[in-house]
Amino acid sequence: MFDRLASDANTSLYDGCTKFTRLSAVLKLLKLKAGNGWSDKSFTELLTLLKDMLPKDNVLPNRMYEAKKMLSSIGMSYQKIHACPNDCILFRNEYASLDKCPKCNVLRYKKNKVPTKVVWYFPIIPRFRRMYRSVKDAKVWYFHIIPRFRRMYRSVKDAKIETSFK
Repeated sequence: MFDRLASDANTSLYDGCTKFTRLSAVLKLLKLKAGNGWSDKSFTELLTLLKDMLPKDNVLPNRMYEAKKMLSSIGMSYQKIHACPNDCILFRNEYASLDKCPKCNVLRYKKNKVPTKVVWYFPIIPRFRRMYRSVKDAKVWYFHIIPRFRRMYRSVKDAKIETSFK
């Protein structure tokens, strides 16, 4: 998976393109999608239009599904969990089959089985694995466990505050 991501990072968007790689183009477009609240359908239409506008040998994905699949190896997976609109419960585990909240009796779905509230859960283990994947980054994250760094202060203000409690 990581090899595929590395190859996307080195593949130019089309022959002669020096500004964008396949990965950088998809990341910039997904940033626009997230920042402007575009739906998956509108993003797919944009990808289709851009693919037609670029030279024929371009490697831009056709659909949102392909763009998401490209980034799946980064470790940014998530789970969508339905929630009570009043924040009473999450509809998972023993509540997964319920259609209304057992505490406040508010319906789980709007019309056509659309959930009233959805929480996005980002599992922590894949994120830690991604953080510690690189030896260089792992040392940066690991500094607080090494004894010689325990009393090393980041600023004078922090040192004054800690010594005042003793």
